[in-house]
Order: sequence, then structure tokens, then C-alpha cells
Amino acid sequence: MNTAMMNMILFAMGAYLIGSVSFAIVVSKLLRLEDPRTYGSQNPGATNVLRTGNKLAAVLTLLGDCAKGWFAVMLAVYFSTPLELGIAGVSLAAFAVFAGHVWPIFFGFKGGKGVATALGVLLALSPPVGVTTLCTWIIMAYTYRYSSLAALVAAVFAPIYQLLLFGPGVKLAAIFLMSVILIYRHRGNIANLRAGTETRLARRYEKKPQEDPTVEQAKDG
Repeated sequence: MNTAMMNMILFAMGAYLIGSVSFAIVVSKLLRLEDPRTYGSQNPGATNVLRTGNKLAAVLTLLGDCAKGWFAVMLAVYFSTPLELGIAGVSLAAFAVFAGHVWPIFFGFKGGKGVATALGVLLALSPPVGVTTLCTWIIMAYTYRYSSLAALVAAVFAPIYQLLLFGPGVKLAAIFLMSVILIYRHRGNIANLRAGTETRLARRYEKKPQEDPTVEQAKDG
């Protein structure tokens, strides 16, 4: 095994360990909240953490999971030339940090669904694809009010964007594999969407229902 190949493997292992740090669990412990694996969807991710009502914890989880994906890939990019990692090594590290989040060694290989980490990976691995995928998620979430549906559609389009913008290659392979895993991890959400039982995103600005006139008169009286 040559030096370049060994560096690729070592870097991928490091990226996997970075991905294995579950911010949902870490943040919950720091803020003395219940373990996210014990309530709601039992998924250690920002959406489930939000069920506690602690918005700060949810935001920190989201940012942390996204940042670790971005950081691991950017670290591989930075050392790609001196360590002879190349595009293949960077792409392997990108997939490894995502895999670490989904199957974290520190938490019994039971991790999150990978949406935030995948976004961080895309923003570092292929910024135009990351931005267009994020825009796809926002449009779908705003239109249909389903976070899971938005994630699924974004996962489908991410490799398509990569193919259209940059053509085939190892980056496309890494993005495609992440998309397949992400969709598989949402199989429960897919079943809920089909059954019409999936929880919608809360609307912040909803028109309040008008009260009955007799109730208003009673208040005035």
C-alpha cells in the first residue's frame, strides 16, 4: 500500500470520528435536557431536539452537525495536496464524516438521519451544489410544510445538480451514496407521508380564528 492510499484511509477514519460526535446528544447533556434518543422520533437530530421546546438547543444541534460535515471536508481539501489525497481522498472523507453521523461509533452506531451533516458536506465538497440543494429544501419546506419531504426531494436532486454542473466523477459517487442513505433513513417518514400522518412544520404567522361575536359581546358586557 503506497503512502497516498494510506493517507486517504487515515483521513477517512479521522473524518468518520468527527462525524461520530452527535451534537444532539452533546448539546442536550450540556443544557441538561433529556437524551433525544428517548423521546419523540428517538432520532438524535435538530428536529427531534426542538420537541423539547428549547430552540437554542435545536439551533446549536443544527449548526454543530452542519459544521462538522463542512470542517471535515475542508480539512481534507486543505491537506489534499501535501498528503496526496486528491479528489478521491476528499470525496472519501466527505462520505466518511456523513457515515460517522449516521452510524456513530461513540453512540452504539445509532445516529441521526444526516440532513444537516450532508448539507455541511455539500457546501464544502461542491459549494454550488450545496447552495442549490439548500434552496431546494427551503422551497419545498415553505411550500408543503414538511421537513422530511423537503429533505427527501433535496436528496434526490443533489446528485442531479452535481451531474448537471460538473459531470460524472468521484464527487458524484459520494453525493449519490449519501443521498441513497439519507432517503433510506427517512423510510419511516415516507410511510407517514403516504399515510397522511407526518407532522408539518409549524407556521409562525398563521391567521388567528375570529372569535364568536357573542363571546366578544360577553367580554364587553
